[in-house]
Amino acid sequence: MEKILTGIRSTGTPHLGNILGVMIPSINIANMNEKNSSFIFIADLHSMVQINNIKTVKNNTYQIAAAWLAFGLNTENCLFYRQSDVSEVTELAWYFSCFFPYQRLTLVHSFKNEVKKKISLGLFSYPILMAADILLYNASIIPVGKDQLQHIEIARRIATSFNKRINEKLFVLPNAFLQKEAMSVPGTDGEKMSKSKNNWINIFSANEILKKQIMSIRTDNKSLKEKKNPEQDYIMSLYKLVAPSEKINEMKEKYIKGGYGYLEAKISLYEMILHKFSKERKKFFSFMKKKSLLDHILYSGAKKAKNVAIERLNKIRKCLRLNSIKL
Repeated sequence: MEKILTGIRSTGTPHLGNILGVMIPSINIANMNEKNSSFIFIADLHSMVQINNIKTVKNNTYQIAAAWLAFGLNTENCLFYRQSDVSEVTELAWYFSCFFPYQRLTLVHSFKNEVKKKISLGLFSYPILMAADILLYNASIIPVGKDQLQHIEIARRIATSFNKRINEKLFVLPNAFLQKEAMSVPGTDGEKMSKSKNNWINIFSANEILKKQIMSIRTDNKSLKEKKNPEQDYIMSLYKLVAPSEKINEMKEKYIKGGYGYLEAKISLYEMILHKFSKERKKFFSFMKKKSLLDHILYSGAKKAKNVAIERLNKIRKCLRLNSIKL
């Protein structure tokens, strides 16, 4: 049984790019897959690299959980848990960190891009913890965006190295499942949607905030009367991702014909998002009022994940000639 693993850091409410590119495809896979073959976790430990306020991390975790559930994740068919509730992952990360070469970690993009700043040891060792997330459960399929491919390669290197060291196939080599959709969701500036770039659209925002985000989408300076190219417009790019085909064709015709302004196009996008995600928005706000229920769901998933993790970790300890006492 091939295992699929997906994690999202608890850095805040998932934006439209997260939802379309990662969450919906992962939910579809998890709901159709064999029971308990899909691992979906909220990476609260990873998020601490960026956020040091524990209360913020906790609240963000609730928002991520509410979003997954609002979009229909069947938690009876998968393991849905909070990363920090399965402490075995940090023990495995320590073993990996003792064997993985320091110099190779200095070449990781996420470290090199931040090296001029005051960075934490957590950011430096981020790929090691990510490898532990994957290899602890022997997950073989990892849905990721293009920016995470290097981290999957590190996990493969670690798995290969350990297998050779102990002369046993202890770890399955994980494979990246590249989600093209995740790379094609533009932000309000046309670049890949990202919270760090502040170009994101939060469908769970209050109406006035959501509208303000959409109104900030960058456009050219063509007048209302002028014809516009629907293939070179960020509003149109987003509209294609959320609207039905007949509505997309209607907007295209208006662009080509002329006499249709960007303001009107933005309003159409705003109204379409409200319409398309009305049920999910309602469910999200409902879950956010029931945090004890969210805790129960996450703890239930963590218990299942922990059972798998303990069994796997005992095998790893034996291979490392460490004690494997069942506590």
